[in-house]
Amino acid sequence: MNGLPGQPPDPAPLPQEIAHILKSCRKIAVVGLSPKPERDSHKVASYLLEQGYEVVPVNPGQTEILGRTCYRSLLEIPFRVDVVDLFLSRERVPSVVDQAIEIRARVVWMQLGITHEEAAHKARQAGLTVVMNHCIKQDHEKWVAGCTLSAPSPRA
Repeated sequence: MNGLPGQPPDPAPLPQEIAHILKSCRKIAVVGLSPKPERDSHKVASYLLEQGYEVVPVNPGQTEILGRTCYRSLLEIPFRVDVVDLFLSRERVPSVVDQAIEIRARVVWMQLGITHEEAAHKARQAGLTVVMNHCIKQDHEKWVAGCTLSAPSPRA
């Protein structure tokens, strides 16, 4: 689907906007994170951990993934996350986007192959940034790799 009836598709963030997201957002909830190392979600989450991000697993069938507490839903996470990274079927996207809005995430990131214009429009209307059909790992490697994620040093 390309947008809502009578409206153009929602715009995709520009590369500099994606780089800004990846430089400024530290806590990433990975929804649909698999405990299986051969799965893309596991590989991406492992990469994000190696790059200094705080990864928060969300998978209702698990209690721990990558040595971290795994939550059944975004609503169970007891702290705020910046990015909600989706490894889900398209059908499950709207309900998770609703949760992302409810927890006041800053960004909804739909991985490669995942788009949902209606859910994206709803998220944008609620003030969230939306990235669709992008791999967060590939974008990090392309736009941010080599940059430090440490906090800026205080001004003298």
